[in-house]
Amino acid sequence: LAQASRSSLLRRGVARRGAMAVISQTHPPAAEAQKAAPQDDSVTAVKKDVVWLEFEQVSFPMMVASAMVWPAICAVPLALTLGGSWFGYQAVFPASWYDEAPVVQNLGAYGVADPRTIKPLGLSLGLLAVAVGQAFMVFYHWLRRSGFLGPTTRIQAQERVYDYLQGLKTHLAQPEGFGQLGGYLIGTWMLGWMPSSYYSFGGGINWVHVAAQLLIQDCIQCLMHYGEHRISMWIYRHSHKPHHRFTNPRLFDAFDGSIADTTCMIVIPLAITARLVPANVWSYMAFGTLYANWLVLIHSEFAHPWDPLFRRLGFGTAADHHIHHKLFKFNYGHLFMYWDYVLGTYKDPKTQACKHFNKGV
Repeated sequence: LAQASRSSLLRRGVARRGAMAVISQTHPPAAEAQKAAPQDDSVTAVKKDVVWLEFEQVSFPMMVASAMVWPAICAVPLALTLGGSWFGYQAVFPASWYDEAPVVQNLGAYGVADPRTIKPLGLSLGLLAVAVGQAFMVFYHWLRRSGFLGPTTRIQAQERVYDYLQGLKTHLAQPEGFGQLGGYLIGTWMLGWMPSSYYSFGGGINWVHVAAQLLIQDCIQCLMHYGEHRISMWIYRHSHKPHHRFTNPRLFDAFDGSIADTTCMIVIPLAITARLVPANVWSYMAFGTLYANWLVLIHSEFAHPWDPLFRRLGFGTAADHHIHHKLFKFNYGHLFMYWDYVLGTYKDPKTQACKHFNKGV
């Protein structure tokens, strides 16, 4: 009986191994089947779109090189206040072109000053500061886009393909951007409507005043932004909706909106901020170029190397703003996310990882 049982078990084992051999020939294991199966280019492309490089793979020198765009954005006020006998404003411009002390402009019967009595140097340097900052900023974007500053992480999984020069041309041609804002700056300066301290060249850059202007401007802009979305659909359609046609924005879409939107979200907050912060011309200039260029940078299609630090500090990042463009009802702040924390409208970009956004942004 024992020998019969052993023989029976042996025959069953041989039969089972033979069956498994047949199955393995007709149905190879999953790993082998994946190796044997031809690769689908479309599937491979999708995988490449989802799996992108993390920030840790950007070298420290490339991070430092990227971060240099921030002092470059402030190149004009920094050079003219710290340049001493070489590039300082006192060495470059005649003393008759500017005033060290605050100037109270003489407004006429119609509430405007005679433009011939107002010195235009501060205005001219302010416009130059923004222009130089924009030049450095778009050059930084070209370097990042071309891979010269290390690997890039595209924020949204879907790539938006465009020609760089064509994008730059549309950016510079927006009337509600440079045209409208330039008109506001020229008008308020030359008509004598700015507070007296803003015409003063004395004291250099006051960074406390710069920070106060950025915070107040962004707080008021956030409230205006929230109101455009929430007060009525009519207001939204006629102001902010044109900007929201970009659900996957690129850097050059920052000022592409409407005149009503720019008035509500930028011009009105600028006018209020100027009356709350007693800044001089240099602090106003540093604030202006930082604000204008930061607004553009948060529309970038790529995450920036400084974004992890900014998010820890509560500063706005490109991914934070992409959340707003993609989901509409979150992240109304631009430069700072503090207001969204208070309103309960902040959404972390990590919640959209592998849904709409790539990992690591």
